[in-house]
Amino acid sequence: MSEAPQQTTQSPPVEADPERTNSPTADSALGITGGSSYASSLLSEARNYRYENGRRYHSYREGQYVLPNDETEQDRQDLVHHIRGLVFRGKLYHAPLKENISRVFDIGTGTGIWAMDFADEFPSATVVGTDLSPIQPSWVPPNVEFFVDDAESEWTFKKESFDFIRAVDLGGSIADWPKLLKQAYAHLKPGGWIELSDFPMHIYSDNGDPEKQAPAVVNFFKMLREASTRFNRPMDVAEDHINKIKAAGFVDVEEKIYKFPASAWSSDPVLKDAGRYNHEANSMGLDSYGTALFTRVLGWDPVEVVVFLASVRNQLRDPQYHLYVNGHVVWGRKPESA
Repeated sequence: MSEAPQQTTQSPPVEADPERTNSPTADSALGITGGSSYASSLLSEARNYRYENGRRYHSYREGQYVLPNDETEQDRQDLVHHIRGLVFRGKLYHAPLKENISRVFDIGTGTGIWAMDFADEFPSATVVGTDLSPIQPSWVPPNVEFFVDDAESEWTFKKESFDFIRAVDLGGSIADWPKLLKQAYAHLKPGGWIELSDFPMHIYSDNGDPEKQAPAVVNFFKMLREASTRFNRPMDVAEDHINKIKAAGFVDVEEKIYKFPASAWSSDPVLKDAGRYNHEANSMGLDSYGTALFTRVLGWDPVEVVVFLASVRNQLRDPQYHLYVNGHVVWGRKPESA
C-alpha cells in the first residue's frame, strides 16, 4: 500500500521574551522553566490536575479540552509522533521552509516532542510551544521555550514575529477556527508558512465495507463526531482545513493525504511497522478520545464506555480487515505583500 497524496535543559531564570508584547494579559502565558512568584503560583495551579474515571485532565481553563494529560496519554502522543515520522518518511514538516528561519510556534505542543526534534534540526531557530498542560520536560534544547497558554485567547506575541506556525491534532480543541487562523496570519511574517494536520473522524477499508467489517469502529467515530460537535469543539475538521486556510488569506495552499493503517496489514514494510505501532496507539487512544466526551456530553455510564471501547478495540486489531484512517496535512503561505 502506498500513501495517497492529493494536491488540492533546566534553564537559568527566564528572561522576558522580546517577541511577547508588554500587555496586561501577557501573564496568561506561564514559562515552564520558572519566573516570578506570581507565574510560579499560576504554574502550580496549572498542575493541580483534575482526576476523572481513572484519568488525569488539565486544570488550566478546566474542561476546555477533553483528552487526558497523564503518563498514558503522553506515551500515546509520543507514539503518534513516531508513527507520523514513519508514514511521512522522516519529514517533520511539509511547508517549503527556508534554512534561515528564526522563530517557530507549535500550537498545542503536548509533550513537546515535535518542537524539540524541530529545534535540533534548526539549531539557529527559536521554537516556542504552548499548551494548556505543563507536561513538557524541563531539560530541553537551548532554542526551545515552552509556555502554558490558551491558543484560543488573544495571543501576546509580537505581530509578524514567526516564520512558521504549526497546529497539529487540534481537532476537538478549537471552537473558533477562523479566529485561530486570523491570529496565526497576523503573527506570521510576510512570506511565513502555516501547517495544519489532523485525522478525519472516519474509518476506511482497502478490502471491503467498514460498516460490515468493523461496525463498532464506525459507530465509535460517529459518536465522536456527534459528541464533539455538541461540545462545540468538533473533532472532524481535517477535511476542511484546506478551505479554512484559503479563507484566512493564505496562498500557495497545498494538501497531502496519507493512509495510516490501523494494524500491521500493509505489504509496505514501513507502513507495516506504522500499522503495528498504530494498533497500540489506537488501543491507548480509544479511552483518551472517548471517555470524557461519552460520559460528560452523551451521558454514558463509565462501565458502558468500557464495554463499548472493548468491542471497538477488538475490531481494530483484526488483520484480515485492511482498516485505515487518513492523515491530512495542509500548508499555506502568508503573502509577501500582506
